[in-house]
Amino acid sequence: MSKNNWQAGLRAKLEQLVDDCVVAGARQQDVFDTIIKEIVNLRAALERDPDPAEDDAAVIEEPANDWPAADK
Repeated sequence: MSKNNWQAGLRAKLEQLVDDCVVAGARQQDVFDTIIKEIVNLRAALERDPDPAEDDAAVIEEPANDWPAADK
């Protein structure tokens, strides 16, 4: 897969995620903020361990799971 295809695919998935969250009632800015936090966390994890597959006891880090909830 080329870099452009990868970026286009990622952009489409992020747009769908934001649309779904907004339809569910979350504020668009809250969704954007959460996406940025997740990217920062993933980047930090990558810097700590660039290739976790090479580890003997691979630990899978779970996402933060603190996505904005829709106001009820």
